Amino acid sequence: MSESAAAPIPRMSLRQHVAGSARGAQLFTAGAQLDLAQMAKSSRLAGAEVGPHATVLLRTRDQHDFALALLELDGRAGRLIICPPDLTAAQAAAVMIHHGVTHVFDDATMEGLTPARGVTCLALRTAPQPAIVTAPDCDTQWFMFTSGTSGPPKLVAHSFAGLTGAIAPLGATDEVVWGTFYDVRRYGGLQMLLRALTGGGSMVLSHTGEPVAAFIGRLRHAGVTHLAGTPSHWRQALMCPDLTTLKPRYLRLSGEIVDQAVLDALRAAFPGVMIGHAFASTEAGVAFEVNDGLAGFPANWLDVPGKVEMRVRNGTLHLRSARTASAYAGGGSALHDDEGFVDTGDLVVQRGDRVYFAGRASGIINVGGAKVAPEEVEAVINGVAQVHQSRVHPRRNPLTGSLVAAEVVAEAGCDEAELRTQILRVCRATLPAHKVPVSLTFVTSLPMSAGGKLERRHA
Repeated sequence: MSESAAAPIPRMSLRQHVAGSARGAQLFTAGAQLDLAQMAKSSRLAGAEVGPHATVLLRTRDQHDFALALLELDGRAGRLIICPPDLTAAQAAAVMIHHGVTHVFDDATMEGLTPARGVTCLALRTAPQPAIVTAPDCDTQWFMFTSGTSGPPKLVAHSFAGLTGAIAPLGATDEVVWGTFYDVRRYGGLQMLLRALTGGGSMVLSHTGEPVAAFIGRLRHAGVTHLAGTPSHWRQALMCPDLTTLKPRYLRLSGEIVDQAVLDALRAAFPGVMIGHAFASTEAGVAFEVNDGLAGFPANWLDVPGKVEMRVRNGTLHLRSARTASAYAGGGSALHDDEGFVDTGDLVVQRGDRVYFAGRASGIINVGGAKVAPEEVEAVINGVAQVHQSRVHPRRNPLTGSLVAAEVVAEAGCDEAELRTQILRVCRATLPAHKVPVSLTFVTSLPMSAGGKLERRHA
């Protein structure tokens, strides 16, 4: 890894944040309830000393040990490389070689990995030892993998200040219990975890492979007040009858395009509860949050100087802020343009005084030279009564190259023939002819990626 070791700076470590703000906050896991303040004042890290010149690969079996590792290593290691749960052993081994890894924290006992000579293995002790909460030795750089939505996943570097720049402190009397359908080893989930750890709130961690109904039960038992996930997470949760037994104060959506249908469904399920959606990505960081109940965002947010600056160039949203990642690991392609803006790759269109997301530039379907964003068609289909979710994809055609096809998850017991007719009627009334699906297939569910996003199909 070409980046030099971070120099010591006077900022608080994650451990200091937790020790100073936990106020009885808890970390709820599938099998335990842990006091965050006690976690901050104890150490379970075993192995050699870690210093500012260390590059540590974090590869954990569960999210609980990942949270513990962050408390141990932020402010001590110069660089942390965070492995998402679906990163294979072969991919992890390649990262170790290409990015100068000096230490590996792997609670899976190095499952499938053979560290290169000179790489030190770290682990957690069974019993915690008292720890002195001290100022950090360095400003740790946090490296995270992109989702791979628009190409092979890349490692991008974030500072602690950038990762926490959008987190507002809680009031002295606020009692917040965060929950998230995200995995906290990805950018969206890490944002929620850091909100709890730096802001004094509790956190309910999901468990790999845990059924939605089981997680909702644990959220209810913990008294969740703030719950976050992708629109795909929420569509899945809305099919669970127990969802409305939760009593949250705030619901949040991010990670995918938020259409009006999913916002309206959540409003119907949780009347009076604040529902917000945010735009964030691993490269661009957290850009903004919308809390007016409407899809898209106000057009007057564009081209305005401020902490986060947004503009549209060639149809895609570009962002500049201190929250964006600083660079791709190892150099290669540029993350920012010459003015410091990150091209998010997200297509946007302005209608009146509102800007709407139209899809990923990399996911466009070419129908005889005419462009179709799958998400635009999905938003129309999802707005039809009795539709839970849809996925639009290209279907090969010898004349036009591709045609538009769609898969639909419908309410149980609906008349599929009647619903098919209704969907096509709405699409024909709303969309140009080349965007109307030529085929509709009803399915019981649609696959989600490990990051909680709808898995896209290609022709």
